[in-house]
Amino acid sequence: MSLVSAKGMLEKARKEGYGVGQFNINNLEWTKAVLTVAEEKQSPVILGVSEGAGKYMVGFNTVVAMVNAMMKTLNITVPVALHLDHGSFEAAKVCIEEGFSSVMFDGSHYPFDENVEKTKEIVNIAKAKGVSVEAEVGSIGGEEDGVTGAGEVADPDECRKIASLGISMLAAGIGNIHGTYPENWQGLDMKVLKEIGETTNEIPLVLHGGTGIPDAMVKEAISYGVSKINVNTECQLEFAKATRSYIEAKKDKEGKGFDPRKLLKPGTEAIMDVVREKMDLFGSSHKA
Repeated sequence: MSLVSAKGMLEKARKEGYGVGQFNINNLEWTKAVLTVAEEKQSPVILGVSEGAGKYMVGFNTVVAMVNAMMKTLNITVPVALHLDHGSFEAAKVCIEEGFSSVMFDGSHYPFDENVEKTKEIVNIAKAKGVSVEAEVGSIGGEEDGVTGAGEVADPDECRKIASLGISMLAAGIGNIHGTYPENWQGLDMKVLKEIGETTNEIPLVLHGGTGIPDAMVKEAISYGVSKINVNTECQLEFAKATRSYIEAKKDKEGKGFDPRKLLKPGTEAIMDVVREKMDLFGSSHKA
């Protein structure tokens, strides 16, 4: 199966009341882990790529080639979207040309009118290529890959205006943050989320910062229209923990160094466990 736009899979998720996971990828191992579990769970999936990760993997064209080749070799039959995460205006245009099937233009840091105009332009470019577009209103708190947000709660009326531009999905700040949540976190603003869901013509909504949000809160958010949940930090933490444990267990026994394939295996398996758990929580298993 070839890469697909995220539009169809998210509209189906919104209609049927479940969420699709976006799992950010950083290398071959992470990509293989997510795709393998998606096929195992028969779940649609979105592979998220930040600008920083794209540069690390030698460029967006390299990422596209790797994902396409891996899907063919692994015989992936479930819907897969390759999505630019928190993209700048220029990066979104590049990814559309390079073969991404979905892009996020994060214009939340611009004045609202400028966010609208730039989003319109990205939508027009993407539409010609069949690429889905995610827009953002109200910044997401915390920092992810150099992108920092103050945690501004979105204005439902601004969400309505952005949703009318032809975007495929909308990320709205509702108290969610990137990274780990502090102990004094007040939780998601469900009142605002519910209002946004009711005023945006049932467009699929996106929940960034999916790591650390209580399961019950995630399920409630899905009931108000959240159809895409982003998971990155938990994969990073579990990958690092498993890799560190492997190194500690082996460092006094292998004086000749480490086979990188063996070194990365525990972390990759840890990511697979996270993806399995999240797909079950979001309800996307067996929805392909």
